[in-house]
Amino acid sequence: MGHVTTPSRPGRLVRPTTAVRASYLAGERADCLAEGAPMDRIDRAGRDFGAYVSQLRGTQIRWEVPCTFFWYVSGEHYLGTLVIRHRLTPELAEAGGHIGYHVVAPWRRQGHATKMLAAGLVECARLGLGLSRVLLTCAHDNEASRLVILANGGVPDGRSRGEDRFWIPLSGLDPVS
Repeated sequence: MGHVTTPSRPGRLVRPTTAVRASYLAGERADCLAEGAPMDRIDRAGRDFGAYVSQLRGTQIRWEVPCTFFWYVSGEHYLGTLVIRHRLTPELAEAGGHIGYHVVAPWRRQGHATKMLAAGLVECARLGLGLSRVLLTCAHDNEASRLVILANGGVPDGRSRGEDRFWIPLSGLDPVS
């Protein structure tokens, strides 16, 4: 992806969109390569990006629960993904939680995750899931994620399966704006 600077426009949380195709595929492919993760999902997305986006725009069943996906974008730049899990299974209650997010490598350490999570909390309220608070977890050694969660009002609630747990209240959020 080369040298990447701060996007010219502020990031915003949107439902998946074909408008960021090249940036999405490049960012997710680079992350898979860096992490040694399988490329199957990215390869499938690249073959028919429109169908991939259409699928993600609907409510998905992942981790055995309904989920809503969002992308954090700035203009034509895809910066990351946020997923809202509508309820918790016993496994997600230990590790995983209601919200998962990631920022692709070129855009990390620029404050995007903090803003993305703040917008995701508003979306939780907007979705009308009846949640008064949401659970987020992160690896105990993931200081960056811990700081993002704390900056968004996370209240520590111990550790389970190697993940630190945090609850964030949804009260006081304006789901209309």
